[in-house]
Amino acid sequence: MSKQNPLINLALSSNALQQTLESLTIPLSKYPEVCGIDEAGRGCIAGSLFVCGVVLESPIQSLLERIKDSKKLSQSVRDSLSVEIQSCARFHIVQKTSKQIDEKGLSVCIKESLLEILSSLNAPFYVFDGNCAFGIPHLKTLVKGDSKLHTISAASILAKSVKDSEMLALHKEFPQYDFAHNKGYGTKAHLEKIQKCGFCPVHRQSYRLKSLLTPSLF
Repeated sequence: MSKQNPLINLALSSNALQQTLESLTIPLSKYPEVCGIDEAGRGCIAGSLFVCGVVLESPIQSLLERIKDSKKLSQSVRDSLSVEIQSCARFHIVQKTSKQIDEKGLSVCIKESLLEILSSLNAPFYVFDGNCAFGIPHLKTLVKGDSKLHTISAASILAKSVKDSEMLALHKEFPQYDFAHNKGYGTKAHLEKIQKCGFCPVHRQSYRLKSLLTPSLF
């Protein structure tokens, strides 16, 4: 069993930890056992939601220097880093399909994913990117955490890499929607494709897409 960093002590008050998270750009060396959590696909109108938790166990410094918010990386760099991260981390990825999102709602799907990650990865603290903990005890949040905490950045990279892979596969199945380029987001071109071709099985019908396609009367 690895020795716990004294800076991460379960006796540390919840408020003190939250203040530390909010006020610092946190070096991994101080918080090596924090499980960082991030998602990919929340804002999409097609395809799955992926939520990923990561505990970096033995990363090399050169890798840490290259880990940053996945949105700032090209897909090829993301995919390469994803392989490196998996080699030195414990991680768990949860997928919620468009059908599950339509049936349960996005918030329920995110909460279920977070709970699964907490039960799957043993860590002293769990930090989710953003400002909503979805009522889950012991889950901390960190706004813009993907640019402040290496473990959240790593989770962001893994989640985004898997999401992109899914959309490339769906592009082959439904090429008329150009998922390879829009990655499932509701771009103007994507909405025009829906207007022309209709919906496909991986579109999230609960997102009221029809209202996006209806010209405003005002």
